[in-house]
Amino acid sequence: MISLRFKGHLVNRKRVQRLMRVMGIEAIYPKKNLSRANLEHKKYPYLLRDIEASFPNHVWSTDITYIKLLDGFAYCTAVLDWYSRYVIAWRISNTLDTSFCLEVLGEALEKGKPEIFNTDQGVQYTSQAFTGVLEKAGIKISMDGRGRALDNIFVERLWRALKYEDVYIKGYGSMKEVREGLKIYFKFYNEERPHQSLNYLCPKDVYFNNGDLTHNLGICS
Repeated sequence: MISLRFKGHLVNRKRVQRLMRVMGIEAIYPKKNLSRANLEHKKYPYLLRDIEASFPNHVWSTDITYIKLLDGFAYCTAVLDWYSRYVIAWRISNTLDTSFCLEVLGEALEKGKPEIFNTDQGVQYTSQAFTGVLEKAGIKISMDGRGRALDNIFVERLWRALKYEDVYIKGYGSMKEVREGLKIYFKFYNEERPHQSLNYLCPKDVYFNNGDLTHNLGICS
């Protein structure tokens, strides 16, 4: 808008927003309410206040983010280990139904089992189909407070890294492209991308070495 004013065009925010809607142009930013609540579903308390994950499989969490394509959106979900930042499993879908969240949960539980599993209060996660799997496995269920995105801060940081290091740069056009691209990115994130909070180790190094932050210091396998 400032650039247009410098060029002599008389515009304000409302005019720019109206013209963007007419032309189908949309700003790139995370949309809210990807996981809408169902008032009839049981909600669980947030169990992680003042708790710091202290070993792999102590706390897992999950969330959904959107990825803008040329025609529509892809929705990505992932299960993340809080201590190691390791992405245990992920899926993409062109819809926001519960099935792809159940698929990623099932894949994650084939690889390990957390003491606590944290989600938001979206309908996908409060459904009996989802919470029933966790309860059957003897896993404590934790849910973010309404409107408290920072309760799931480590997944929020994962989405930020994914968007700024991959999605915004590549501009995926189709489901096939984004599926292939995210497969490469998550492998890079887990196995090659060092984290300062992990003594510059990679999530895979920490997750599969019982949380040891001293081995091969500064070198990702």
